This record gives sequence, structure tokens and C-alpha cells, in this order.
Amino acid sequence: MTGVTGTKLEDLLRELTPQVLGAVVRRTGDFTAAEDAVQEALIAAARTWPADGVPDNPRGWLIQAASRRFIDEIRQEQARRKREELAAQREVPAEEVEEHDDTLRLLFLCCHPALTASSAIALTLRAVGGLTTAEIATAYLVPEATMAQRISRAKQKLKGLPFELSQDEERLAQVLHVLYLVFNEGYTSSSGDELHRTDLSGEAIRLTRTVHELLPENAQVTGLLALMLLNDARRPARTGSAGELIPLTEQDRSLWNKKFIDEGVALAVEAFNQPPLGEYQLQAAIAALHDEVARPEDTDWPQILGLYGLLEKLSGNPMVTLNRAIAQAMVSGPQAGLDLLPPLDEKLAGHYRLDAVRGHLFEMLGEYETAAAHFTAAARRTTSLPERNYLTTKAAEVSDAGRKRR
Repeated sequence: MTGVTGTKLEDLLRELTPQVLGAVVRRTGDFTAAEDAVQEALIAAARTWPADGVPDNPRGWLIQAASRRFIDEIRQEQARRKREELAAQREVPAEEVEEHDDTLRLLFLCCHPALTASSAIALTLRAVGGLTTAEIATAYLVPEATMAQRISRAKQKLKGLPFELSQDEERLAQVLHVLYLVFNEGYTSSSGDELHRTDLSGEAIRLTRTVHELLPENAQVTGLLALMLLNDARRPARTGSAGELIPLTEQDRSLWNKKFIDEGVALAVEAFNQPPLGEYQLQAAIAALHDEVARPEDTDWPQILGLYGLLEKLSGNPMVTLNRAIAQAMVSGPQAGLDLLPPLDEKLAGHYRLDAVRGHLFEMLGEYETAAAHFTAAARRTTSLPERNYLTTKAAEVSDAGRKRR
């Protein structure tokens, strides 16, 4: 047995939690009771390991302790004898604990199609990510009681469903989509006072790394991890000292995380060379082209435009069309970008980003009054305070430029 204390113990227990929970859920089929049992085992470990030392097989110790706790709970609530006997059979000696990792199975279960996206995100962060209900509620700006009910309902919906590693590409796509949504909410918060929620973006990266370790040959998994790293690399330069938003073209690129960029570019190249191309591979390639250059004027916009064209055909996502319009403007001029926007008026009606892009393109054209009107409209529509402040400032700047020109 080896000794460990403080942060190292917390990190070890955090790493082992989804593995242990997955193993206990697989044996018992009862998500709620298994989670309670695992929490008791973690508390016992945190209390005894600092003094007694970490067992040679900490994962097996936790699984055995949680299994015993599960059985004790069944006995204490005076369950029927048959259920008690069944539970007793589930106890596995520590030396017989399997070594395979159930984390991916747990992710698949948490992202089951029976759940809504919001429920899948919450349950994934709770069961696999190890965040508390209070932390998840704070991140998504809802009361803790509301989030607790959402997680509880999600676990009830999963009761009795097979605990399996599905080979279905659609199921894996659902897992990746949930991780993608978690990262995006952390990277650019949809509401609130902060632009970033690093607890969410960091957790999404950690979980995607786990999936990548388990499925290293899957190009979409590799592409998603590359995309997260390449985007998160810019985070230190995305806000100023007062938390204000700094756009990509004005960021101090010396602040970017070079380690993440090097890793992300290598993964993006690896993923891009594995056909067929999917959305995450293409998005990662675009992010790599932005991150590889030291100056914004050196950006390879023609190649980015071509990649957005492929991504648009593949996804049909109007947000991709909006980004393609920006790339088109950088290649062929602002009017060419504006010409791509009218079809989005219905698809993105009321979305602040459509007005924000029009504002930037009209600013490039020198039509400052029109640009100011669009920036103002965008500021009214966003629920993110940093973005609202940025757009309001832009409206004032272009209005002032227009007055000076007159």
C-alpha cells in the first residue's frame, strides 16, 4: 500500500469514480442505488486511505466497498429474500475484479437516446464527470433543486436499459454531440456574466480524452478532441483584464496555449487523413488553420472557405453558412459575404450572430450607420453579458466613425 494525501488523493478518486460507477451499474442495473453506494465507498476511501495508504488495487477496493454498501442498503430496507440473495451473488472478491474500464459504457448509458440533450448533459457531468449537482446547476444557471430533479428523472428513465457498449455509430455520435455541447457552453457561455466556464470546457476535454484513449482509431473522436484543444488554446487571449471579449483578429497570440496547439494540430492532421470526413474533422482542420499562423493577416482564408463549403454540404447547418459568409468576405470582399446571408433570415431569425456578422461586414464596406444598427440589434438579442458589452461598444465605435466621416 502507498500513501497519498490532499490533491493527489482527490485526483485519484476523481479518475476512478466513473470506472467504479460503471462497474457497479453493470452488476446491479440500478443507477441510483449504485451511485449512492459508490459515493459511500469514496467517502470511506477519503477517510481511511490517508492513514492506511492506498491499496495496491484501489479500483478493486472501491468496487468491492461499493458492492458491499449496495447489499447493505438492500438488507436494511427489508427487501424480499429473493432480491437479497440476488444482490449477495453480485459481490465480487477484490482479487476477481475485472480490469476493463466501464467508463465508455457509462457514457453511452448517460447519453442514451431516451434522454433529452439537457438531461444527458446533466447526467454525464454528474455520473462521469464527477461534478456535484450544485456545480452543474451553477454552470447552467438553474436552481439546484431543478437540476436535482432533472438528474433524478434521467436516472429513472435509464432503469432497466442494457448497460452495453453499443457499436451503433448513431449512439457514439450522440455521446460526441453531448461532449461537444458541454464544451461549447464552457467555451462561450450562452448566458451570464462570464464568457468562459472553464469547469465545463475542461471537463469536456477530459471526458473526450477518455473516449479517445478507449477508441483511438475513431476519426470523429480524434477530430473532436483536436477541435476542443485548438479552440481552448485561444482562451487565455479571448478576454481582457476586465473580462471583456477580445475578437480573434485582435488577440495577443503569444498568450495562446502552444502545447494545446501542437497537440491539436497533430490530432487534426491524423483525423483529416482518415476518410470519410465528418463534421468534427472539418471543424478541427479549420481551427488548425487559424491557430497555426502568428498573425491574423497570414490566415489561409481560401482554404478555410473551401473547408466551410464541404462542412456546409455535410451538415446543412445554417451556422456553418454564416461562418462561410465571413470566410467568403475575407476572400472576395464584404459584399460577397453579405450576398450569402439573405437565405439565413428565416433559418436564423432573431439570432444575435446573424446581426453581428452583418454588422462586421457593413463595417468593412464603410457603411457605418447600417453596421451600428446591426450591432445594436445583436446586443439586444444576446444573453451573454461579455458579448453584449462588446457589441454595444462596437455599435458606438462605428457610429462615431460614421459621424467623423460626415
